[in-house]
Amino acid sequence: MKCLILAAGYATRLYPLTENFPKPLLKVRDKAILDWLIEDIDRSGAVDGYIVVSNSRFAGRFAEWACGHAQPITVLDDGTSSNETRLGAVKDIQFAIDALSIDDDLMVIAGDNLLDFSLTRFIRYFEQKGTTCVMRYYEAREEKLHKTGVAVVDDSDRIVDMEEKPAAPKSHWCTPPFYIYRRSDVPFVKKGIDAGCGTDAPGSFIAWLCGQTAVHAFEMPGKRYDIGNLESYEQVQRDYRGITQLEERML
Repeated sequence: MKCLILAAGYATRLYPLTENFPKPLLKVRDKAILDWLIEDIDRSGAVDGYIVVSNSRFAGRFAEWACGHAQPITVLDDGTSSNETRLGAVKDIQFAIDALSIDDDLMVIAGDNLLDFSLTRFIRYFEQKGTTCVMRYYEAREEKLHKTGVAVVDDSDRIVDMEEKPAAPKSHWCTPPFYIYRRSDVPFVKKGIDAGCGTDAPGSFIAWLCGQTAVHAFEMPGKRYDIGNLESYEQVQRDYRGITQLEERML
């Protein structure tokens, strides 16, 4: 399995911290956000290569960071240089697939989120289901549902309906940006783009894909920290403690 990390955004809501520095490399406690994610994923033993999709402004920063790691990390520059010219997450995924001729199961994650549980559990779920999988969590607040992907699932966890940023949400199951595409579904990314699926948010592709093939949704056993603005970054600095000891014992 390969792991593709989406890191081509410009994080304008975190200015001035991210005006000249990529958000996924910001420190939380003693580690960069990406280091927390990669160290956890490595525990699974399932991933044999990492890909970071960045932009022309920050690709050099990521390349410097990657040089200090034992894991095989490829940094790709998507050629954009401003928030206004960004490709969007789905086109960045296809850019990476084309650039590296990816023909493997593919974990796709946002580089600016942290979790207090291990992604190993998500990987094991994917292996059990044998389909493309997403994560889901229950969100009670109506205003939050309008800003994310919202899925309807059946008793087997299969997504029967999904919409990105719905005006009228059909459930309270939100889908954060953590996905594992089954190898045979990787070619569907281009098909989805050609069919007109949304390309800005990665969940737009999944919303299209679940109408073409089976997609299952793993219920998150813990908390997600979405670092979107200065307030949320300050909060994660105060609250984040990594994966809990209980979680580590369950791996």
